Amino acid sequence: MIRVAVVGVGAFGNKHLDALAVIPNADVVVVSDPVEAAARKAAADRNIARVETSLAAVLANDDVDAVVLATPTPVHAEQAIACLEAGKHVQVEIPLCDNLVDGRAVIAAQERTGLIAACGHTRRFNPSHQWIHDRVQSGDFSIQHLDVQTFFFRRTNTNALGEPRSWTDHLLWHHAAHTVDLFQFQTGSPVVDAHVMQGPMHAELGIAMDMSIQLRTEAGQLCTLTLSFNNEGPFGTSFRYIGDSGTYIARYDDLVTGNEEVIDVSNVAVSMNGIELQDRDFVSSIEEGREPVASVASVLPCYEVLHRLDQALAGKVNS
Repeated sequence: MIRVAVVGVGAFGNKHLDALAVIPNADVVVVSDPVEAAARKAAADRNIARVETSLAAVLANDDVDAVVLATPTPVHAEQAIACLEAGKHVQVEIPLCDNLVDGRAVIAAQERTGLIAACGHTRRFNPSHQWIHDRVQSGDFSIQHLDVQTFFFRRTNTNALGEPRSWTDHLLWHHAAHTVDLFQFQTGSPVVDAHVMQGPMHAELGIAMDMSIQLRTEAGQLCTLTLSFNNEGPFGTSFRYIGDSGTYIARYDDLVTGNEEVIDVSNVAVSMNGIELQDRDFVSSIEEGREPVASVASVLPCYEVLHRLDQALAGKVNS
């Protein structure tokens, strides 16, 4: 059994707790959150005995093998490094970092310790995207253009459940990370051209509420990404894969053709839950001593592209 601590019990911390509960070789032994009442509720709901209110207390436990970090973005890199230096394998939720220097520091810590370090790039695991990936790898489908819309309605500082939070989300360093990483992962080709434009900054949140990103790989494939916190309507992301032998639309764990015909992806993996598949890979990579599918090293190219885009928005390089 891999003994796991889950740190952070917001929207995604609870998703990880539910996912780990159905993985036979994972045993959640600690739940941690600075809000003790929230940690105790999450633990009690799942019959987990131990509750902590700090990462330091979690890392002091010798009976914790691995940590899942579902904490605020600004502390992801710092906390991932702390886990590794404490001798714990770690999976940190997306994004790995909100600046490239910190991302590279996580890679250095992983290489120094030799421990397993993964990042929550769930799109690599969703059955819908896995189905596409398998077709690309077999040569049956070649992506020509990936058109993506990431829409939320967040004019106040709230999380995916509409609850207030203490840190501010970011269209570039969080939501664009999903697509930039997926595009390079699916095409198997690095991004060589990247352009970005953003709309007005929110007066209170201090972030752009709308953004447009265009990418081109070394092999010539295109990606067009539209992001907004101003959209009134269903939350989430739609991925339209336009290829040489078909068009497919992926919405989280579901997949349809360009004509909205449902494609059965129930046999792609052991679960239809992308978070569960991500957690299964993390746990099995520890058991097998192998690099996880979404290792921190393998996702770093995404953050290198985000850095270039961030520099362009700051006027330090041409976009």
